[in-house]
Amino acid sequence: MSIQIGDSAPNFTLIASDKSAVALSDFRDKKNVVLLFFPLAFSGVCTAELCATRDDIGTYESLEAQVLAVSVDSIFALEKFKEDQKINFPLLSDFNKTTAQAYGAYYEIFFGMQGVAKRAAFVIDKKGSVQYAEVLESADDLPNFEAIRKALSQLN
Repeated sequence: MSIQIGDSAPNFTLIASDKSAVALSDFRDKKNVVLLFFPLAFSGVCTAELCATRDDIGTYESLEAQVLAVSVDSIFALEKFKEDQKINFPLLSDFNKTTAQAYGAYYEIFFGMQGVAKRAAFVIDKKGSVQYAEVLESADDLPNFEAIRKALSQLN
């Protein structure tokens, strides 16, 4: 089951592409969080999604939000992807697939691969409560960025 609006966001600690540990709780009482799950680095739709977010990072920053993007890719693949695409926010490896499962953003089988994150977006406020939740069944669809920005603007 996926996380719903009003739920407490499950905490996690994941390793970023720069090999640092990043926990959701690091942002508690400091910043809102836009948590994006994406299936796989270097795929066309994922690249478009994260590059659009990269290009709009100033909007998220002005809304006191930290963007975190999560996939089941290794930290090494994410490091190369981040470098190639000049991504300006943390890419986190959920290689063990526990965070995607906790958020209900998880394909059991995706093109024959077991355990891949679904494309999903969550807005988590500074207190750790989910204020927006969108889990997409089709990996070809993009999150509703306008709805994400609207949810953030209502928090500040």
